Amino acid sequence: WIFMLVMSLLIPATMAGFGRAFLKKAPGKINYAFGYRQAVYENKDTWDYAHKFCGRLWYTAGLVMLPVTFIAMLFVLGKDEDAVGSFGGIICFIQMILWLGVLFQRKLR
Repeated sequence: WIFMLVMSLLIPATMAGFGRAFLKKAPGKINYAFGYRQAVYENKDTWDYAHKFCGRLWYTAGLVMLPVTFIAMLFVLGKDEDAVGSFGGIICFIQMILWLGVLFQRKLR
């Protein structure tokens, strides 16, 4: 249970961490290797705005998902390994959908 709890908390913790980093400062130069890459290569202002916007979404989503994930995992405390693994996998899948929703939100606006 503890292992699955830690694994299911990695996605929201990573989102909150990168969100906080992007809020403070976007990656220095526009590059194709690191950063929020959704048609933001036009100029430095667009690059910075996209990182602040994405950073705010990731930071907020990560902070909301951390306690929700912890509370949800309490429902399988003491259950067998199959139940814990299946439930944790479902939670991680939902978290990935939320993460991808942030990445593809630009197309929805």
